[in-house]
Amino acid sequence: MPKKTKTKSKKISKKKKVVKKSVKKIVKKKSLKKGLKVKTAGSKKEVLEKKTAQNLNFKPGQQNDIVEIKKIKKQDNEKRIYKVKDYVIYPKHGIGQITSIDKLNIANIDVSVYKIEITKDRLNLTIPTNQQQHLRPLSSPNQVSKALTILKGKAKIKRTMWSRRAAEYEQKINSGDIYQIAEVVRDLNKNTDMPIDQSYSERQLFEKAYDRLLGEVSIVLKISEEEGKSKLNKSLGKKVEETANNQA
Repeated sequence: MPKKTKTKSKKISKKKKVVKKSVKKIVKKKSLKKGLKVKTAGSKKEVLEKKTAQNLNFKPGQQNDIVEIKKIKKQDNEKRIYKVKDYVIYPKHGIGQITSIDKLNIANIDVSVYKIEITKDRLNLTIPTNQQQHLRPLSSPNQVSKALTILKGKAKIKRTMWSRRAAEYEQKINSGDIYQIAEVVRDLNKNTDMPIDQSYSERQLFEKAYDRLLGEVSIVLKISEEEGKSKLNKSLGKKVEETANNQA
C-alpha cells in the first residue's frame, strides 16, 4: 500500500510540473506578442514622424519653429466700455458712431446712456450703457477678410417659398453678424450661377445687406466707400458701375 501512494504522488508532482511549464510558455508567448505590438506601434509612429519631418523640411536633433494656425475668433458680444467717437454696430440699423455719453434722470434715477448717430439712416439713438447686449464692436480685419471670402462662394438658395426665404434673410441682416450679412449678399447677388428671380423685395434686401457690409468693411479697413465697393464687387465678380447704378 505505501508503494502505490508514492507512485501516485510522483505522478501528480510530474503533472503539476508539466502544467507549470505549459503555463510559463503561454505567458512568455503573450508577453512576446505584446512586446511586438508595442514595437510595431512605436515603429509606425517613428515612420509618421519621419515623413512629416521630411515634408516640412525638419532636421532631426534641431529645434524647429512650429507654424501655428490661428483660428479666427467669433464676434464679441461681451460687455465693454465704449468711448466717444467709437464706432459700434447696432444690429437693426447697422454701423453708428458714439457722439456723447450723457446722464439722464428717469424716475428720479440717474441713467448713463450712449448717444449714437447712424448717418446712413439719419437716426440718433439713445441706449443705456447697462444694455450693451444691443451693441457690438467693429469686426477685426481678419473677420472682414473672412466675410469677403464668403462672398466668393456659391449661393446657397433653399427651395422654399420666397416669403419664408425673405424672412430668413431679414433675420440674418438684423442679427448684425458680419458673416450672416455676407451670406445674404452672396445668395442675392445677380451674378451668381443660380437662377434668381429679381423681384423688388429681393433687390431691396440685397441693397440693405450690401450697404451694411460696405459700411463696416470701409471703416475697419480704413478705406473710402468707393474702395470698399471695389473690394466687395471684386469678391462678388461684379463691376463697380453696375452696383452704383442699381443703388441709384
